[in-house]
Order: sequence, then C-alpha cells, then structure tokens
Amino acid sequence: MKQKVVIRVTLNNGKKNARAKAMQIAVGLQGVESVSLQGEDSSQIVVVGDDIDSVNLTSLLRKKVGFAELTSVSPVSTEEKPKQETKPSESGIQSMIWPTYQAGVPCYYQPSVPYYAYDVTGYNQNSCTIM
Repeated sequence: MKQKVVIRVTLNNGKKNARAKAMQIAVGLQGVESVSLQGEDSSQIVVVGDDIDSVNLTSLLRKKVGFAELTSVSPVSTEEKPKQETKPSESGIQSMIWPTYQAGVPCYYQPSVPYYAYDVTGYNQNSCTIM
C-alpha cells in the first residue's frame, strides 16, 4: 500500500549537512519512492513509498540527525487516469502514435572483402566486358 509519511525534524541544531544526511537516511530505506523537505523552514521531511516502516525511519533520524517527531502517516490515493483513445478524424484518417526511439548499441556496417580481391580460377579478365 502506497503511503505518505511526514516527520518533523530539527535540522538547525549545529550539525553540518543535517538536511542532506536526513534525506540520505530516508532514501536508504526499502520502499521509498520520493523524499522532499516541506514546511516554512524546511523542517518537515515528506516520504512517499510502498510499505514504509515509519517508526524505523523516525528512530534512525533521531539517532543520526537529532530530534525527530512522527507527524502523520496517510495512504496515497492511486487513481488511474483513463487513457486517451485515438478517434478517427472527420476525414477518416486515424492518427498514429509512434513508439519512442530506444537508444541502444550502435550497429556498424562491416563491408566484406571487395569483389576484386577474390582469386577465381578460370576467370579471364580480357574476355569480360564491362558496361
């Protein structure tokens, strides 16, 4: 189940790079999809993901960064947007959706040995006419 966890953290407690450290801790947990800082002074960490252990995240932030308080845990609604269907236009021509180009390993053409390098038995150069 996808959920949104909001944790209030004191980030200005004299430690350098407390924000970056707090975000690294949050991203390191299993199931986390996105992490952002919110609030008027960026003191709230908002974590979105599948089956996040919010208590474990809060305790890790307390150990590594400082004061951390679990503010809210709420489910995220995953409403699927209806796909747009292509309808034929008035002239009867239907628009075509091309697949995106997937860049891959380039393919180089390796020419074979030129035809004049082969040694053919019974071939007389003078008897052949070129047009």
